[in-house]
Amino acid sequence: MEQLGSTAVFLFVLFLLLGSGVWVGLALLGVAFVGVELFTTRPAGDSMITTVWTSSSSWALTALPLFIWMGEILYRTRLSADMFRGLAPWMAPLPGGLLHTNIVGCTVFAAVSGSSAATLTTVGKMSIPELRARGYPERMTIGTLAGAATLGLMIPPSLTLIVYGVTTNESITRLFIAGIVPGLVLAVLFMAYVVIWSFLFRSQMPPREPPSSLGHKLKNSRFLIPVILLILLVIGSMYVGLATATEAAAFGVLGSLLLAAGQGSLSWRTFGESLMGATRTSAMIALILSGAAFLSLSMGFTGLPRSLANWIGSLELSRLELLAALLGFYILIGCFLDGISSVVLTMAVVEPMIQQAGIDPIWFGIFVVVVVEMAQITPPVGFNLFVLQGMTTHGMGYIARAALPMFCIMVVMVALLVAYPELATWLPRNMRQGPGS
Repeated sequence: MEQLGSTAVFLFVLFLLLGSGVWVGLALLGVAFVGVELFTTRPAGDSMITTVWTSSSSWALTALPLFIWMGEILYRTRLSADMFRGLAPWMAPLPGGLLHTNIVGCTVFAAVSGSSAATLTTVGKMSIPELRARGYPERMTIGTLAGAATLGLMIPPSLTLIVYGVTTNESITRLFIAGIVPGLVLAVLFMAYVVIWSFLFRSQMPPREPPSSLGHKLKNSRFLIPVILLILLVIGSMYVGLATATEAAAFGVLGSLLLAAGQGSLSWRTFGESLMGATRTSAMIALILSGAAFLSLSMGFTGLPRSLANWIGSLELSRLELLAALLGFYILIGCFLDGISSVVLTMAVVEPMIQQAGIDPIWFGIFVVVVVEMAQITPPVGFNLFVLQGMTTHGMGYIARAALPMFCIMVVMVALLVAYPELATWLPRNMRQGPGS
């Protein structure tokens, strides 16, 4: 009964603060402060100061602002235009034509930006006008872009995986490597959907692009070389054990600065804008992480996470039943919270459950990210939907319906992960171990 009362207090204060419009990070700090004051004899202020400092000074967290800065620098380059020019000749002959540039473009940019919103904005600002001008169906243009942009959360460097790794004390490098194959499989599923749709609705497809020669394709491919080299530098250095996630992030920042300078996009103005953009985003995430760390401590004092885990254990759910319950749980809270907030808010309770069930925490990190991706395209707080609404002026309902098939494909991806866990665990098991990995 005592645990039930403390749970009710935590939830009441949390929803009260979130409903009043308080920032998520401050809401978490407020809930934790109330919990320590009501249910423990420890000084709440001292506990909060110690926890906030400890969580903010984590070395693993250093990768976060660096990867965000890398994405901010590349967002201000001509990368989207260059990617479209490089990909279009190769994508045009495929069934579905240039719709595939949305998916492949998002996949490529996701590998140099850990943000779904940055991926969506960068690829969308070039592909939407081009596909409209060529007469591609608006709903497919928007739907494929909304779904494929979520790959920014899966394919390394992923900000959500960094947050998950810091929250659960798992290796960020191993989490990054674990996300590669599932991310590519999800991209292939998106492309397969476009192919099938193009065969079923041939009348809605525009005329095929004029065929281009191999020489023309190879000539245009030169625009992809800089970003591919940057991807190899960041991901390759981690996989072969030459760099930790933080060191790879530093390489990525230097590489993106060189790429921007080579394109003539680097100026003191863009440099300052990218730095301030990264600072704002990093500060927001750091505040959420600090609040989540204090909330975890507060709930730990009450014994709530362990009690809930024991209660779940007493239900004797199978691994599949537990994962199905967590899938529904994360989809539900994803309708109201962004992905990073969903992860940090729930891990204190969910982590003991998965440990007790014997679920691999690296695999579970990928599982959570796929489900969090779904939240990016589900109303009422699907962030990708808001971004697309601003870019296209379509209503939220129209964009959500356009993205619905992509949501269903992500459900299929979850099923594949459950059926074939090696999709997420094989690469991390076979990577070379570098110092600090």
